[in-house]
Amino acid sequence: MPDLPVYECPRTTTTPNLDGTLTDPAWAAAPWTTDFVPIADGPAPRFRTRSKLMYDDQYLYVGGLLEEPHVWSTMTEHNSRLYFENNFELFLDPDGDGLNYYEFEINPLGTIWELTLPKPYFDGGVPIDPSNLPGLRTAIHIDGSVNDPSDTDTGWSAELAVPWADLAAYNKGRATPPNPGDEWRMNLMRCQWPHEVVDGAYVKGAASEFWVWSPQGVEDMHLPAHWGVLRF
Repeated sequence: MPDLPVYECPRTTTTPNLDGTLTDPAWAAAPWTTDFVPIADGPAPRFRTRSKLMYDDQYLYVGGLLEEPHVWSTMTEHNSRLYFENNFELFLDPDGDGLNYYEFEINPLGTIWELTLPKPYFDGGVPIDPSNLPGLRTAIHIDGSVNDPSDTDTGWSAELAVPWADLAAYNKGRATPPNPGDEWRMNLMRCQWPHEVVDGAYVKGAASEFWVWSPQGVEDMHLPAHWGVLRF
């Protein structure tokens, strides 16, 4: 297996204002991840995607910045299967055992889906859906417009604050919030569907592309052993 990427997650002493932009000064101390790559073999992503993370005593903060010349989305119902359209996703396995891990998805309209996998699908896992974290906070920013094929956008961004109090259930027997030097397993993904403009509206293509922080080697995000390392 290739070396796993490692993200050194800094502690912030300033609570960021979550408005979806990632421009709050608190984010300046957080490094960008490496650019997302194909989940398996394939052409390089057509658009750039990268993330930042940081934490304090209450939250793990995650930001995603997605280059996108045409921002479109239709799903507005909470806990919809957002991977059927363009989205940004977070996967967390705090104790790194490949079991009882958390998945989060959000789309450009701010619709979210959360679920828990007791074990991966390939091992017979049945998701606990939904698995909403009561204290979760999210924000979206569109650099352009949504669902307007007549213009060209710059992209969209997402911010989330994931409460340690809710993540503790995934990290039993270990410190939550984590201690300095603790390591969790994490991955980040972007689902990107091709589209055409038909009669002035976006029409989704037939097959999605999957761009990730830590490549999986196959088109299956639910291989926690291939996820990267989140080091606090």
